[in-house]
Amino acid sequence: MDTVRLQDLDIDRAAQQVRRGDVVLPVSGLSWRLLDCLLAHGTDVVTFDTLAQEVWAPAVVGEDAISQRVKLLRQALGDDSRRPRYVRSVRGRGYQLCAAAQPVPAGIGAAPVAARRWRWWGAGAAAVAAVVLVVAWPVAVPPSPADPLLQRAEHYAGIGQASNNGRAIALYRQALQIDPDSLAARRGLARALAAEACLFNGPRERAEEALQLAGQVLRAAPDEAASFVVRGYAYDCLGAMPQAVADYRQALRRDPGDERTRASLAYLQQEQGQLAQALQENLGLKAPERIRFRDVQVARELELLGFTEAAARRHERSFQLYPDNVFANIAWPHSLLARGEPGRARQALDLALGRGTPHPQLLRLQGELLLLQGDRAGAAQAFEHSRQLRPQQSMGQTLAGLHGTGPVTPDWIDGRLRGLSAEAGDGWADTALERALLHQAQGNAEAALADLHRAVDAGFRDAGWLRATPLFAGLRGTAGWPRLLARIDADVATQRARVLAAAWRPSDLDGLSAAPAAGTR
Repeated sequence: MDTVRLQDLDIDRAAQQVRRGDVVLPVSGLSWRLLDCLLAHGTDVVTFDTLAQEVWAPAVVGEDAISQRVKLLRQALGDDSRRPRYVRSVRGRGYQLCAAAQPVPAGIGAAPVAARRWRWWGAGAAAVAAVVLVVAWPVAVPPSPADPLLQRAEHYAGIGQASNNGRAIALYRQALQIDPDSLAARRGLARALAAEACLFNGPRERAEEALQLAGQVLRAAPDEAASFVVRGYAYDCLGAMPQAVADYRQALRRDPGDERTRASLAYLQQEQGQLAQALQENLGLKAPERIRFRDVQVARELELLGFTEAAARRHERSFQLYPDNVFANIAWPHSLLARGEPGRARQALDLALGRGTPHPQLLRLQGELLLLQGDRAGAAQAFEHSRQLRPQQSMGQTLAGLHGTGPVTPDWIDGRLRGLSAEAGDGWADTALERALLHQAQGNAEAALADLHRAVDAGFRDAGWLRATPLFAGLRGTAGWPRLLARIDADVATQRARVLAAAWRPSDLDGLSAAPAAGTR
């Protein structure tokens, strides 16, 4: 049955589309495969083992991962696990449809969608310093003897887990051995290598190899948007913001409808301090459900713009709905700390740390919260663990050194500062923030404040975190501290007023004022 009706849902299985009336529901990827599997079994109970075999295989998943995916499917369908209409859980066994799907005669029900032969790349997400979004793109695929390997590689890469991303890398390499001229394999390999460096705590050399492969792809197909996307993503993961922005813009000139690249560019605009522009771009996406980290990004932009209550609702919702989303796990406790609620931040962080999404920022946040409690030994351990997770990251090395158990010598600080001089001009505020920490440790408050102003020049706008973090406690009593915060607040107020005056502002901002008293009505 290509087209069926399940209660009030019209389901076009050929087009992989679910509608309620004229509204297309956000069911895609693993959620679609799960629904299609349940449809194939009618109203029979589909066991956990069967679901793992038919939806996820050859990847290995447990009952928790299956239950989480069912939760996401229910959310997309508007279902309630307590009073299910579409998918019912059978304790200890699996899941089943609540009613039998009925066939729909041709021409009735879900609208037909023209089939196109596309292949999608995308490992789920990537991070550069904080967050970089999913980069995926449609590419017409010519027949190749490596196609079966490519199909399995794409399956693994799309799951978004470290072990499966590693399997994807191995399969892409095998595909290139079979078909050395395959641009699809080269693009996929570059994408997966960059994702390993960004998402899964891999070495920098992975991103460097990705950049080399991306250069080969671009030389072979210089007019394709996908060629610029893959190189931009590699630059992104290497922290080369100006080059990444330039390549993303080139890609969008060639393919304005590529929303994943638009979302990636919006994140970098956020990091450049263009908060209102980034928010407008994210809110304007036509298929936001396909951008895995879009909700986290919107919440972060609202937070930086001072709409703290609206941001908190979105952060908390993402934190509850997506326990496997590392950036949702970082954003909610970080937001709570910036709001001046360290107790709630500790509770949220404890949950996040138990979710199996290791990331240096989670551990740095743990170190900050322990410093606020006066537990310097615990903070030293957290910062050191963060450094070990990604030993190539400079900020992790500096925090572990400044807050470690060993002495901080003037020579060590001077050496760190000299090393950071070479990283200036990469487009990120992190280098300036790190220099500020080192100058503060030197006792040079004037230089530290000058560094923080340079961070603002680069786009840093997180005044809430500056007010709350213990990392810059030594600067709060200085004469220049209020001026620094006032500079950030003034720019944010201008952008905040622009958002409130815009027709595209989200509905949860209706009735808010442009005053800096964040979230007040």
